[in-house]
Amino acid sequence: MKLNGLKYVYLIGIGGIGMSGLARYFKALGKAVSGYDKTPSSLTDEMEAEGIDIHFEDNMNVVSDEIKKNPSASDTLIIYTPAVPHEHSELRYFIEHKYSVHKRAEVLGWITEGHFTVAVAGTHGKTTTTTLVTHILKSSQVDCMSFMGGVAKNYDTNVLLAKNTPTAKMVVEADEYDRSFLKLNPNISVITSIDPDHLDIYGDNAHMEEGYAMFANLLGNDGCLITKQKIKDKLKYKGKAFTYSLNEQADYFAKNISLKESHYEYDVVTPKGEIKSVRLGVPGLHNVENSIAATAVAQQLNVGEENIRKALNSFEGVKRRFDYQIISKNLVFIDDYAHHPTELAACINSVKALYPNKKVTGIFQPHLYTRTRDFADGFAESLSLLDNVILLDIYPARELPIKGIDSNMLLGKITTRNKKLCSKEELVSEVVKDMPEVLVTMGAGDIDRLVELLKNALLKKLGNV
Repeated sequence: MKLNGLKYVYLIGIGGIGMSGLARYFKALGKAVSGYDKTPSSLTDEMEAEGIDIHFEDNMNVVSDEIKKNPSASDTLIIYTPAVPHEHSELRYFIEHKYSVHKRAEVLGWITEGHFTVAVAGTHGKTTTTTLVTHILKSSQVDCMSFMGGVAKNYDTNVLLAKNTPTAKMVVEADEYDRSFLKLNPNISVITSIDPDHLDIYGDNAHMEEGYAMFANLLGNDGCLITKQKIKDKLKYKGKAFTYSLNEQADYFAKNISLKESHYEYDVVTPKGEIKSVRLGVPGLHNVENSIAATAVAQQLNVGEENIRKALNSFEGVKRRFDYQIISKNLVFIDDYAHHPTELAACINSVKALYPNKKVTGIFQPHLYTRTRDFADGFAESLSLLDNVILLDIYPARELPIKGIDSNMLLGKITTRNKKLCSKEELVSEVVKDMPEVLVTMGAGDIDRLVELLKNALLKKLGNV
């Protein structure tokens, strides 16, 4: 399908981070963009403020007449996310009336065609790594377009356009859900991790690893894979590759890591020599590792040492990725998107490393019944690292309840003594009453809607102390 002749773009599931990136992209190109999502969010609020019409009722009566009047027109594109159920009435209507209906991954694949593309995949770390690569290139005056899986704080958006689109580099976050990343045509691929996830799609870990192997082998003869040695071995990839790690021997790794004023400083060992005295602009050892992967990409694109060093120092991070809300003597409040056991452990351990003498309270909203079922023991182990645990109900997203799978089941597995369930309605009052030393909110559901409420209530309480 030719995208240049489009006038109208309608997105079903527009509030998802990947879908919102496409919405903003087409809006920036001057298309009439609108869409549906199940629930409002801070992201839908932002898009509505940008002039994108969004409704939250599955109802064709509220869809724009401009879209409904001419289903066979080549100037109208309907995009949907695979998270939308097949019985969704709007999706059924567009399919039955023979509109041009395509999955998000297909459309992203079309946009990236003809561009030199850097695709970043992985169970965790892909959003920050994608954003780091983007920031290094933008800071180094490398013309690039980027679709990120989070809102980059340096740019306050999740999509960046290029100055000269035909010749620009393309940076994309490669989503493994529904094997969407297999629609891309990468020249450089990064795989940050292949821990089990989305087993509702893949069935088991072996099939998920098979999916990543297929993604790696999308690279042509001139392509380059950047990953960890243990991942490369599992994928049995035979093409050009570079390995990276946090601080173990690899083609790219960090040494002389030190923590100074909540930020890490280190040297990066590369095949082209050492990049000394790097200071990363965001906290967390897991982000140091992400920066090593981004550095490897930057070197493959001939970005110089000084530009890499400056960009890593000026990197402000991604919203909802170790995102500071309050920093004061009496309280630190961090919000994070962590929703997998490995991500939770990385987040919590980073917090405890930064604040070793303070008690850490974590609020976690489990995401999906299937993920909670499949990784219950792992979730419990990670959450047991906390001094105090508050669990919200499971956020179902696209799923129906599963008998016996709920937050109470998960709470029973957590070994932390101070633990409790809490409703979203009671959360703010419960937290303010106990007034934690360090607070971390974690989850991928709608917990982000509570962050500003928590922040304001805690700041008010601090002001009254």
